[in-house]
Amino acid sequence: MARKFFGTDGVRGRANAYPMTAEMAMKLGAAAGRYFRKDQKRHRVVIGKDTRLSGYMFENALTAGFTSTGMDVLLLSPVPTPAVGMLTTSMRADVGVMISASHNPHYDNGIKFFGPDGFKLSDEDELAIEALLDTEIEPAQSHNIGRAKHIYDGRYRYGERVKSTLPPGMTLNGLKVVIDCANGAAYKTAPEILWELGAEVVPVGVSPNGFNINEGCGSTDVTTAAEAVVAHGADVGLCLDGDADRIMVLDETGAVADGDQLMALLATSWAEADRLKGGALVATVMSNLGLERHLDAHGLRLERTGVGDRYVVERMRAGGFNLGGEQSGHIVMTDYATTGDGLLAGLQFLAAMKKSGKPASALVRQFERVPQMLQNVRFEAGQMPLEDATVKAAISDAEGRLEGRGRLLIRKSGTEPLIRVMAESEDEGLLTQVVGDVVASVEAATA
Repeated sequence: MARKFFGTDGVRGRANAYPMTAEMAMKLGAAAGRYFRKDQKRHRVVIGKDTRLSGYMFENALTAGFTSTGMDVLLLSPVPTPAVGMLTTSMRADVGVMISASHNPHYDNGIKFFGPDGFKLSDEDELAIEALLDTEIEPAQSHNIGRAKHIYDGRYRYGERVKSTLPPGMTLNGLKVVIDCANGAAYKTAPEILWELGAEVVPVGVSPNGFNINEGCGSTDVTTAAEAVVAHGADVGLCLDGDADRIMVLDETGAVADGDQLMALLATSWAEADRLKGGALVATVMSNLGLERHLDAHGLRLERTGVGDRYVVERMRAGGFNLGGEQSGHIVMTDYATTGDGLLAGLQFLAAMKKSGKPASALVRQFERVPQMLQNVRFEAGQMPLEDATVKAAISDAEGRLEGRGRLLIRKSGTEPLIRVMAESEDEGLLTQVVGDVVASVEAATA
């Protein structure tokens, strides 16, 4: 059965427009509350959010929905998404919720659910919650209505957990670190943690106003952070996204390393230390072919999944692997966390710098990338460009031209109304032609 509201990372869309309305958020809260409240005992949910203005609206609506079914609500205020996963388990909650649209602009928002084990919900759980939306959700009796209260130490609990992942006795003394928090959920937490560990901290993107999350900053726009690295003579830059579950790393020259390079570093170093379970890294179909070749040269495997960190985590759990992620910067280390954690991944990179004594520039380029091109085409509600005969023909032609010389991946985004066209080939001229032709066909179908 197809999901109507849940995408690859929760329910997401334009804030205050269907389905991301206060009414829908209240229904989702009630449906999730009814689904997870199995008996008459007290049950609880933790709710975190990023810094979007609409977060206040959704926080209140979700609280109303959950309490109406008898769930007690613990409000965490702005915290990173991985903090919600951690606190769901450590506070013995039955469900966790993060209100965020991650790397999207301020006018979007989303609702992500975590189960009692701290992992994002399975497709089956999401379908069950969606099914409840079409029913008359039974409210709690008046004397069983839930209570809500603010929890003010959530980010400190999370911070202590993250700091504990550094090797015993290691500090960040002597490192100057630019930390770009994207004016998002980690704007207080990340600089505090780095300073407490001994780093000299240069903060960027730490002045949220409800509208500037991910705007000219963060992991999707590293220009400001790169300029700060050079201007301040920093050793490294760490760029988080709006909910701090992904990262890009900058070396001392301001050059950027994506999630593939960071995963390559971690996979090989963990394998050398006999820490990499299963001899494999789990990544998505978007990861560069160069990463796969790098791992193969070290006797390691790349296990590919569909796009979305939840699918990476599902494969990791099914196969007993402990390292995975996405090129976009989601790095999942299940020895420490239940979901992608940008700050945690950044600390692992800093630990590698301290342990090796090498500059960031010696660590961020683990392999030569195969030329890769990604272009997005926006479409309107109701349009189905991938069903268009001309688009299908263009894709088939592109696949034929790339056969034996590269690969093509066309997909509909699970978080935005975009068709993503990605191709890889060492023949850069062919690469440009193929992507251009497919994009042109999709644009024509959406005109």
